[in-house]
This record gives sequence, C-alpha cells and structure tokens, in this order.
Amino acid sequence: MASDAVVLTVPGPLGEREVRISSPGRILWPEPGITKLDLAKYIVAVGEPFVWANGDRPLSLQRFPDGIDGEQFFSKNPPKGAPGFVRSVMVVYPSARSHPQLVIDEPAAAVWAVQMNTVVFHPWPSRAENTDNPDQLRIDLDPQPGTDFDDAIPAAIELRAVLAEVGLDAFIKTSGNRGLHVFAPIEPVREFLDVRHAVIAAARELERRMPTAVTTAWWKEERGERVFVDFNQANRDRTMAGAYSPRALPHASVSCPIEWDELETTNPKNFTIATVPERLRSVGDPWERMNEKPGTIDRLLEWWTRDLENGLGEMPFPPDYPKMPGEPPRVQPSRARHPG
Repeated sequence: MASDAVVLTVPGPLGEREVRISSPGRILWPEPGITKLDLAKYIVAVGEPFVWANGDRPLSLQRFPDGIDGEQFFSKNPPKGAPGFVRSVMVVYPSARSHPQLVIDEPAAAVWAVQMNTVVFHPWPSRAENTDNPDQLRIDLDPQPGTDFDDAIPAAIELRAVLAEVGLDAFIKTSGNRGLHVFAPIEPVREFLDVRHAVIAAARELERRMPTAVTTAWWKEERGERVFVDFNQANRDRTMAGAYSPRALPHASVSCPIEWDELETTNPKNFTIATVPERLRSVGDPWERMNEKPGTIDRLLEWWTRDLENGLGEMPFPPDYPKMPGEPPRVQPSRARHPG
C-alpha cells in the first residue's frame, strides 16, 4: 500500500534538507483540528528564531504519539536511526548519572522531532559546550487557583525591576498557559546550585515587595491565592517549554516571547500555531538581542548570603532529587509532626 508520507523542504544554515513526515494527517490537537503536518509546517515557518532560542542546548522532547489527549512520554537522547544532523551531548543529572541528551542545531532537526511526534520542546538553560553552567537565569511566575494571567503581570513588572537592580536585563514570554516566564542572560561561570540560589534570592525579594500578591511557598497548601515564584525550575534537568514551542493545550497555544511594552495588553490565548508565524513576520523576534549583554548573579548571591545570615535557609528541592545539603524536611506542613 502506498505511503501517505510527505517530504518537507526545510531551509537551514547548511542549505535545504528534505525531512519525511509520516502520517501527516494525524490529528494532534482535536479542537482546532491541527495535524502533524500542520505542526511540521509551523516549525519550518518559525525555524530560525526557534533554533536561536532552543538550539545548542540539551533538549528534552515531550512526545504524543496519539495526539495531546493520548499518552505522552519524554525522550532525552536521540533514538537509533536519528539523522546525521541531529547530535547529542553528555550531561550530568541530579543523581550524578551521566547520559547523552539530544541537541538541535537547525530547523530540520526540530522538524525531525515533530516526525517523532514531539509537541513540546524543553531546552536546558545551559549550552551544549558548557552544560554545567547555565547562561540563562529563568523564573516561572505560576498563578495559583483563584488567580490568573492578569495577576502575573504586575509580578513580572516588579520582578524586572528587581533584576535591573542587580544588573540583569530581563526578557519575557508567555508560558503558553496561564503564567509568564522571565529570563535574564548571564555569564556561564556559575553552576546550577548557585543559579538556583540566585533565583531564590530574587524570588524572596519580590515576595517582600508584593507579599499579598506573590509567594515562594513550595507547598501548595501555603500558597493561597497568589502567584507562585517557582524557584525549582532553576535546578539541573528542570526545564520549561522553550520559546516558540507549542503546548499540549486544547487551543494549540505557543510559549511566545513578547516585548515588555506589550505585556499589559497581552492575551496569551492569541499566540497559537496558527498566529505566531505571522506575528514573527510582522513584528520580529523580541528575543533577538537577548545575548548581547549577559550579566552576573554576583549581587543576587550577596542577597542569598544576607538572607542566610538573617535566618532564611535552603528551600525544598523537587521530590525526585536526592536529599540536598541544608534542605528542610520534605514533609507537607499539615502532616509534619510537631513537638507536643
């Protein structure tokens, strides 16, 4: 029986490549009827800024063989049979185990990932040549139940001011869902734990300035109706959906970079696979100049030390992490045993 596969011509830095898309009519997003071929064409359309944001980094692929309503899994290292233009790099995970992780260098590699039923792309905050030292400080502003995207906006604006005080130039994107992601380029000279501590220092400062609006509380029962500043996204092998990555949500949203002066009028639902290519053509990429002036986290680490001296210690780590030095007990506060 004849195959219904389609071959896409994908431009790239080394010229055009032909990438085969099997089952092109497979529905990935049932609500808008977006197919696997539609997704591949989207990646071609946004190819250059997509690779600029997500390339040359260890990358995890969130794959949905039967569409976003079906089963999903993550893959990290290139499977057997990957084309020669897809490479890998050795990384160290929190367990201290080393393993190769996929890296993309050109749009054709991202289209190949779509052929493997990838919907969401999750890049590390470090480069392939220096995986232990992040070159991005990332902060996830996550609205909790009772709050929404509009509540994250003033938190993001104040966070930008906090980062500016320590010499960091902040960039912003929608998460693709209800939150906002704030990034700041940094010199890749500090390892992950230092960057985590810098993020915690910034988060605590933001919480001091907006105590009724934001929280750093790790346990959900303590957050209330506030925006959670998710410091644990700064850990090794913890990732966010990349810039211009689709999300596995019913309306096929995209995690979209925006300018700061767009923020207060932005509706994140307007950024989808259908609309973002034209947005890039008309307004360009707000993150194009992100790496021009990387800063340092030295001042934030001074804040971290100050807070330690004032009695604010280490924060909880993700549950899949080994027990970390100075970490408080991983016990939900309402279940903790208190001395009688």
